[in-house]
Amino acid sequence: MTLHETEALPALDVLNPATGEVIATVPAATPAEVDAAVGRAAAAQRDWAALAPGDRARLLRRFAAAVDEHVEELAQLEVREAGHPIGNARWEAGNFRDLLDFAAGGVERMNGRQIPVAGGLDITFHEPLGVIAVIAPWNFPMPIAGWGSAPALAAGNAVILKPAETTPLTALRLAELALEAGLPEGLFQVLPGQGPVAGDALVEHPGVAKVVFTGSTTVGKQIMAKCARTVKRVTLELGGKSPNIVFADADLELAAASAPGSFLDNTGQDCCARSRILVERAVYDRFMELLEPAVKAFRVGDPADPATQMGPLISAAQRERVRSYVAEDAPAAIRGEAPGGDGFWYPATVLEGGHEDRTAVEEIFGPVAVVIPFDDEAEAVRIANATEYGLSGSLWTRDVGRAIRVSRAVAAGNLSVNSHSSVRYWTPFGGFKQSGLGRELGPDALAAFTETKNVFISTEA
Repeated sequence: MTLHETEALPALDVLNPATGEVIATVPAATPAEVDAAVGRAAAAQRDWAALAPGDRARLLRRFAAAVDEHVEELAQLEVREAGHPIGNARWEAGNFRDLLDFAAGGVERMNGRQIPVAGGLDITFHEPLGVIAVIAPWNFPMPIAGWGSAPALAAGNAVILKPAETTPLTALRLAELALEAGLPEGLFQVLPGQGPVAGDALVEHPGVAKVVFTGSTTVGKQIMAKCARTVKRVTLELGGKSPNIVFADADLELAAASAPGSFLDNTGQDCCARSRILVERAVYDRFMELLEPAVKAFRVGDPADPATQMGPLISAAQRERVRSYVAEDAPAAIRGEAPGGDGFWYPATVLEGGHEDRTAVEEIFGPVAVVIPFDDEAEAVRIANATEYGLSGSLWTRDVGRAIRVSRAVAAGNLSVNSHSSVRYWTPFGGFKQSGLGRELGPDALAAFTETKNVFISTEA
């Protein structure tokens, strides 16, 4: 299909992962509609960038306030389209609000520099890029949409958000709330569509200045190659196979109690999931004894129930992917329960194995972890780094010196000591190796959506 063909594409059926039922049907954007959206975005961006910084910040805060007023509505949509437990979904809607508030605070602090030079005055400016394409995933539809959209808007850009095919409903509602809050028409648009059609049209469009993509490493490489044709800026947040390293001197009870949440949250559909649990051999057996009841106590069930901790996988295809690594009747060290009947359910599963096993090196993206023993600090670091990924990880120890040494030695962008926290909007986030390119969030988030312009003013007569 060429750019200007208008043949209708098949609509996108949105399924409830807990039941498998179709809950909505959404039109899929064509390349011609992408082209028109880029034109609208470019026109809106020029006026948006010309606004006084205080006015731009004020409108973003109004958008945040509108989201805040509709947190419960957005959360219920997330439960239905993504199968997330309602507690998680409420946090996700609130996180989008918080990202807008945080970014709004940076609008009036985008300071340039005055650089001492001979013969004049040298100053720098942060100029917005223009139109930004944000291609968001299905695993965290609202937060990750906000990672790119909020700072891009704050920096003076327009945003076209393409949500995942399976989770477009919250994104569409956010676009409505943006207009209700007073953001200009065309400034924040949502285009549901197929990746190879709407996604490719955005990536290849000459009017798009930057692409922000979160998804698989395979697709990220394809997007990076396409962006290279027009030297587009690109930020990539890709796959992960993060380690959870437990040393013998750790608080084993706490490490074991917290481990299930590190790989079962969001049903394991998390690039930061600690799906490799590395345990020092001296305490391996004791750790496994503590881990089993913690995994089996992790509550799986109806996402609408506030007590639920883990819901279904996103789709039948994702369940088959997980099954391709571990059949549900395969031997396992620990196996939890999952509802039967309709929906895309899979039980929490813990395997024991070697660090070169397929399940220990490839991203499964499901509620599966592999426990691997190690003998000393050097071996723990070697195993932790024995993967093409480098996104996140945790280590558990009471030894401060070891915590610092191992944190510096593990090749990952986001590490936690005696914690599994990976993402905070106040701090930078991104991966090493094939886990991505660039950084999102943190104090420099807005700068990632600008060009630095240098101006020299001669003072010589």
